[in-house]
Order: sequence, then structure tokens, then C-alpha cells
Amino acid sequence: MILLTNLSLIDLFGYSATFVLLISFTMKNIFSLRIINSIACLLFIAYGFLLSISWPIIISNAFIFLINVYYVLKKKIKKNKQQIVQG
Repeated sequence: MILLTNLSLIDLFGYSATFVLLISFTMKNIFSLRIINSIACLLFIAYGFLLSISWPIIISNAFIFLINVYYVLKKKIKKNKQQIVQG
């Protein structure tokens, strides 16, 4: 408990982002993994700004976020096309 009292709110925000990231890697479903990982990326982007703009954190997580969005949308479009063909 002493460890938590010495942390700043910014540090707690960073640890929360890390926790969400780790949770994302426990997902068996790739769609769930990408959604939860995207949330972690957004938290890390905010964390990068809270650190007085840490560009390596912001840029790397922004690109990972965009990659996740691309594949989520690709899967959604594919699913919609299959429903149109079947319907």
C-alpha cells in the first residue's frame, strides 16, 4: 500500500494503461483483443501528453491504434458483405 501512496496521478494513469494493455493480450478472440488494445493505446496517448508530451509514446501508440482500427473496420466490412450475400 505504501507503493501506491508514493505514485503521482500521472504514474497511476500510466500503470492503468499498462494494465489494460496486459488484459488485451489475454483475449482469445482477436476482435476483442483489438478493441481492448485500442483502449490501451488511447490511454497511452493521453499518458504521453500528460508527461509533458512524450512523442515516442504518443506516436507508437497512435500507429498501433490506427492499425487496430483498420483491421476492426476491415472485419466489420467483410461481415456486412457476407450478410448482404446471404440475406
